[in-house]
Amino acid sequence: MKKLLTIALLVFSHTLIIAGGFQVNEHGSRAMGMGGAFIAVANDPSAIYFNPAGLAQLKGMKIMLGATFIAPRTTFRGPAPSVDEHKMVKQIFYPINLYGSYQLTNKLVVGLGLNNPFGLGTKWPEDWVGRFLATETRLRTFFVTPSVAYKVTEDISVGWGLDFVYGQVLLKRKADLAPFAGEGNVKLEGSGTGFGYRFGILANPLKDLSVGFSYRGDVRLKFKGTAETKGPAQLQNNLPNGDVKTELTTPQNFNFGLAYKVNPQLLVAASLQYVTWSSYRDLKVDFVDPKWPDLSSPKNWFDSYIIRFGGEYNLLSNLDLRAGMLYDKNPIRDEYVDPTLPDSDRLGFTFGAGYKMQNITLDFSYMFLRVAERTISSSKVYYSGSNPFNGTYNTTTHLFGFNVTYNF
Repeated sequence: MKKLLTIALLVFSHTLIIAGGFQVNEHGSRAMGMGGAFIAVANDPSAIYFNPAGLAQLKGMKIMLGATFIAPRTTFRGPAPSVDEHKMVKQIFYPINLYGSYQLTNKLVVGLGLNNPFGLGTKWPEDWVGRFLATETRLRTFFVTPSVAYKVTEDISVGWGLDFVYGQVLLKRKADLAPFAGEGNVKLEGSGTGFGYRFGILANPLKDLSVGFSYRGDVRLKFKGTAETKGPAQLQNNLPNGDVKTELTTPQNFNFGLAYKVNPQLLVAASLQYVTWSSYRDLKVDFVDPKWPDLSSPKNWFDSYIIRFGGEYNLLSNLDLRAGMLYDKNPIRDEYVDPTLPDSDRLGFTFGAGYKMQNITLDFSYMFLRVAERTISSSKVYYSGSNPFNGTYNTTTHLFGFNVTYNF
């Protein structure tokens, strides 16, 4: 029964991987249109996410709401030496964002944000070759972030925020019950909570130059869930079922940015995002019922980074055009890549526009994300017995973002 016990560990470990490599940074359409190079700009309410010090630039009261529609498309060729192609089921994800800011004094501004910075998922056909690794994986987190910003001088602002976090996970897969006949079905659902914090600095050392730094701390999420394995009646009492619990600490994010006003119409910006994925070395799962032994699984991720460039051009008094690009270095070693997260290095190209009316601003953006083809030949993930899940993954993603901002 050791093999069957391992099913429960893989269920939880693969699910929580989604919380790491599927970090979503598109939480403001203006920022997304500029490739996410918004750390040293941060002059709308989405500053709560990108750099809370930017709130100090905002006047009066503002409400900003929107969403990003994300449509990934993934194929897998393998397992090697086979070159058969398997397609992921098409899905659309829509992480939301909602921000509000209120100017208390000339120097003090408060804000409140809600978004989903970790999430998405994958879904494969029920009968595909990797069904013993994954058929459906889904995670969603909700970050509620009260924030405050203070203008120390006319050229320097600081900001802070607290994160109250709630997460939900779901995973489904098939279970290989060999040498017994048939296949089992594995399902896990769980939820967890945690707390974090963030802070930022925004400065203007020169008239047309701004520099920014922001830090998003790690969040220790304590998950509780239920593992459910169903199989032939004669095996049911020997299959792992029951309550499980584990912990996951999300990575820290260090963000550095520059922005330069080339002329009254053109703004250019750049940023570097450094993510401490190396904190994700292994995952331990505890069964509440002592009938099942506690298990652990190595992950050994490494730190990574994202480089971003963007620009905004004021074409008309009420119309801005934007463009940008980014390079995202993935944090997963070849031997640990699996179909729940077929990640690779990413290159993104973005476009956007903003239209201002009397009290309302409409922002729209588009991103094309090309995930580099990745061929795995040293996998430590096994799909059947001792057969490694080697093969080639290909992914492209289209993202569409919009926001509406109302100025009171």
